Amino acid sequence: MGSLSEANIKFTHDMFQILRKSEDNVFFSPLSISAAFAMVYLGARGSTAQEIEKVLHFNEITEKSTEKTKPDDVKKSGNNIHHQFQKIMTEMNKTSDAYELKSANKIYKEKTYNFLEEYLDGLKKFYLSDVESVDFVRNVEESRKKINTWVEEQTHDKIKNLFSPGSLQSDTKMVLVNAIYFKGQWDLKFKEKYTEEGKFWVNKDMSKSVKMMYQSSYLKFASLEDVQAKILEIPYKGKALSMVVLLPDEVDGLKKLEDKLTGEKLMEWTSLQNMEMLKVDLRLPRFKVEETYDLKNILQDMGMIKAFKSQDADFSGMTGNRDLVLTKAVHKSFVEVNEEGTEAAAATGVAVGVTSLPTYNIFHCDHPFLFFIKGNEDNRILFFGRVSSP
Repeated sequence: MGSLSEANIKFTHDMFQILRKSEDNVFFSPLSISAAFAMVYLGARGSTAQEIEKVLHFNEITEKSTEKTKPDDVKKSGNNIHHQFQKIMTEMNKTSDAYELKSANKIYKEKTYNFLEEYLDGLKKFYLSDVESVDFVRNVEESRKKINTWVEEQTHDKIKNLFSPGSLQSDTKMVLVNAIYFKGQWDLKFKEKYTEEGKFWVNKDMSKSVKMMYQSSYLKFASLEDVQAKILEIPYKGKALSMVVLLPDEVDGLKKLEDKLTGEKLMEWTSLQNMEMLKVDLRLPRFKVEETYDLKNILQDMGMIKAFKSQDADFSGMTGNRDLVLTKAVHKSFVEVNEEGTEAAAATGVAVGVTSLPTYNIFHCDHPFLFFIKGNEDNRILFFGRVSSP
């Protein structure tokens, strides 16, 4: 597994541990958030950069790479991360007949403010990012609408109003945005004629009526005895991407599963090495989840503090001075699962301102479960979610 994939899985786990505190549905793109903050990290220096590294688990990549380079060659080790993102961005935007997957980055900079050419060139080179000058000083609302329109276009209108009115200020100097979009058909579609009303047990005492899809087919399946759950891989057409579902054995077993979830276990489950191709009786609800997260508080809880404090932030790699601070970080996500397949999108915006015989296996998703969408070649998690109530 590539080291950036490991970092991605560990970051997914850490962020989910913050988001799971609510009992609601959860859905986010760890890859979108990592890409947006990797662009920030490119211009961060000193302890600000170290905190970003630690939260995104980039420090584990730099440690590995510095073992092969001179101990003082920190810049080279940091570049290892940016080179890996360059590879990911290039790969993700290759066209495929089997599915649509694309990730796009864009930088909006205040036209009167001078950023270092080296930093802007790095964004273009590593993150394939366009850089556009806008007028935050005199026309912040028009600039905000322009950013939101770009995000809508990149996500086929699934992510609207990434930045709400008033969220950007006239002292905003730069906005970095990552948008990710996926639409894939199941390798084996669910037939609509088998979809019927079914019960989804939100907890032991309460159920709701949902459209429950059904199929009986050979899929990769395993029982996870240590966490009292089952795991199933549902591939998309082309089999380059899959949805993996983690279903607790008990109706109210999700908390126990989440308590036992670790970065290492998630890595083990994404590699799917212990799964067998078995005949599975699968019931999966149609569901749609849309979420918005204020990343500032979440990332501060995870240890990224200095980037948001004007007296501590060091983004001198962007401008040559220590006069910038992160003022806003927001993430919006969308997923819809039906008989045909899955459509998912997410966007992250960061504003910088001054300062044997087959047995029949039952897999009925009729109570809360976890799921993620991953690339099968590198095990990178594109989207991660929890369905508490479809």
